[in-house]
Amino acid sequence: MSGRIVTLTANPSLDRTLSLPGPLVRGGVARLAPSSTEPGGKGVNVARAIAAAGGDVVTVLPAADDDPIVRALRGLDLPMATVPIATPVRTNYTLAEPDGTTTKLNEPGAPLDDEARGALTIALHQHAEGARWVVLSGSLPPGTPLDWYAHLVRSLRDTGARIAVDTSEAPLLALLAAGPDAAPDLLKPNSEELAQLSGVPEAHLTANRATALAAVDTLHARGVGEVLLTLGADGALLSCAEGVWSATPPRIAVRSTVGAGDCSLAGHVLADLAGAGPAERLRSAVAYGAASASLPGSAVPTPEQVAALDVEVTTVRTEGLPSTTAPRTTVPAAGRDVR
Repeated sequence: MSGRIVTLTANPSLDRTLSLPGPLVRGGVARLAPSSTEPGGKGVNVARAIAAAGGDVVTVLPAADDDPIVRALRGLDLPMATVPIATPVRTNYTLAEPDGTTTKLNEPGAPLDDEARGALTIALHQHAEGARWVVLSGSLPPGTPLDWYAHLVRSLRDTGARIAVDTSEAPLLALLAAGPDAAPDLLKPNSEELAQLSGVPEAHLTANRATALAAVDTLHARGVGEVLLTLGADGALLSCAEGVWSATPPRIAVRSTVGAGDCSLAGHVLADLAGAGPAERLRSAVAYGAASASLPGSAVPTPEQVAALDVEVTTVRTEGLPSTTAPRTTVPAAGRDVR
């Protein structure tokens, strides 16, 4: 494994998991089992999973030097680059029921002014130079321009790094509306996010593979190089220039789905760093996501907890991307082919 990964979490959080003794009852009183608190936010989760596998990773985030999330990340020996802000990092709460059902209560996060966003952009570029991957993950803080991810993707092109994005709702729509030059090398939607982008009801996407594939092809037509579509208990689908593959996860006892998609993205990136082909990248992604879902709270798995051989991968097609894929206007980094 070689190459550095840089993650950006513009809206980080302390993820506090409250374990319920039974199903959540509105208006009732619950006596909680021991709770846990982890440093979180989607990019932080990706970085934690990569670091647990021994990967070279730096996570970029806004937080004061004495913020609890910074202390927690130091306790994990996770390399980070922070931009100080006055507002404490938010806390997100997960109510976890014994059957694996989770209810999320997310605070809005600390607003970022122009100066803080500028400092984050500088820190991101400094660490992205020479990196293999830059991962832009999660929601945007209140007041942040919805097209900020699109601006970052464009500005990161000359670093030579591949760019992955995992976001949702308005920032996701703005990213794909910005044109092919702002499309990432890898996009990781789930079925709900693919429905937002394609305008196809989520139930139709999950019920019919051909419908899902047609929706994924529209992302390629808008400039996205590779799509990792995560489908929860149904596994995932990977579509790229070499073809399309689907994967079914191993059977597990689900304890918490918080961070499972982030770990799937980490599994894909780790496999790519190891030189794996598309099918094995997908296998790693699904194995990491399943391993995460089998752990409590927002814990990330170690490689020993990842059962890649138990993931079933199937080839869907091998003819590559649809012919309607739009060309991306980029300036290649010296000595590197940019997809």
